[in-house]
Amino acid sequence: MFDKTQLMRGSLEGCILKIIEKRMTYGYEITEQLQQIGFQDIREGSIYPILLRLERQAYIQSTLKESPFGPKRKYYTISELGKAYLSEFYENWKQVYYSVHTLFEEDDREDDQHVQKNRNG
Repeated sequence: MFDKTQLMRGSLEGCILKIIEKRMTYGYEITEQLQQIGFQDIREGSIYPILLRLERQAYIQSTLKESPFGPKRKYYTISELGKAYLSEFYENWKQVYYSVHTLFEEDDREDDQHVQKNRNG
């Protein structure tokens, strides 16, 4: 059975940056948004190493803010460097998507032509 973990890891960093680009947010909220868009296997603990790495690379900044539900929360915002990185990520992701899509679309067209020949043949 196909393990989509590696596929998800390759796109998770860019998805996290995109969520942060939309608005200031915190870890649990990022996890919830990822789960809502289809990353059901993502858990809060798995995104914190990515957030730390993005912060070390200066792609995001964090700020501690009061929380109505307990201790302060660390909120993240994207930096200008992070926006540039996100743009580059998305352009590269589109190229990979297009290449994979093209390859599979060619197979689908060939299958359709084969079925059509058998019906007419």
